Amino acid sequence: MAHARRRVGATALGLSAIAAIAFVPATPAQADPDIEDVKARVDRLYHEAEAAQERLHDARLDLAELRRDLAGLQADQERQDERLDAVRAQVSDAVVRQLEGEGISTVGHIVVSEDPGSFLDSLSTMSSFNDLQSSLLADYDTELEALEIRREATDERTDEIAELTEQLSAEKSTVDEKLAQAKDVLADLEAEERERLLASRSSTPRMPSSVPASGRAAAAVQYAMAQVGDAYVYGAMGENAFDCSGLTMRAWAQAGVSLPHSSSAQFSSGPRVAASDLQPGDLVFYYSPISHVGMYIGNGMIVHAANPGTGVAVSGLYSMPFVGAVRPG
Repeated sequence: MAHARRRVGATALGLSAIAAIAFVPATPAQADPDIEDVKARVDRLYHEAEAAQERLHDARLDLAELRRDLAGLQADQERQDERLDAVRAQVSDAVVRQLEGEGISTVGHIVVSEDPGSFLDSLSTMSSFNDLQSSLLADYDTELEALEIRREATDERTDEIAELTEQLSAEKSTVDEKLAQAKDVLADLEAEERERLLASRSSTPRMPSSVPASGRAAAAVQYAMAQVGDAYVYGAMGENAFDCSGLTMRAWAQAGVSLPHSSSAQFSSGPRVAASDLQPGDLVFYYSPISHVGMYIGNGMIVHAANPGTGVAVSGLYSMPFVGAVRPG
């Protein structure tokens, strides 16, 4: 009876649970994403891609420097090889002259040795060559050591280039991944919402009628302002598309000033300028670590290659986390 009561009780509880479930309202459909949240997410993805692109620029600059360094080291190594061969020839000639009457097979074995260390050790153990050790062997030892130093440096640079090449590939993958994520976020929105989002992102402050720049800065500002409305493309530096450091690099090139294609490297392109002393043409930098650069145009405004959704546009000086400014030229 007790078991039966328990079964009946369990059945009643089960029926109650089913009835309760039947009266639970259906789960409401997932709310549409808030347009501001989506905008913030897209902006974040764009900036993460841009930061990776700027690291990619830095790595390319480092790689170019390493390759120049490697070329110089290889040239030094070749010259050192020639000097070593010259000293080796002098020692060999001296050996032949000193041992003209001795066993030629022994002399020949020493002279043609392919192992510099063994060659040197063999010479140093022969008492008949004591008069040579004070000069020729000392020179040979010095040149051999110098050659090894250059070989080690060359190998080190070669390894650094291989490591940096891998980093370049990783940064490029990051750029592609973040950009793809941003496109996926936009694709998930309904067409009308997507248009509203893009319109809100591409809206820019009223264009200034003129920018009071002078000297070389005038040429840089004029070029940058002429690109407003152009597309933003990661890694681009013109003619009709730019990334942030590509735009400032090309703009200042019009004034005869060479800048690297990297926002962080451009931060070292001139003396630092306080925000209160900014003049049109000054470069302004954003985020920590630095990953975005624009050009000041006066009245608290900048022109910059913003992101793929906005392109080249005019924005407020403090529309992003401001880090500092420099004055090129």
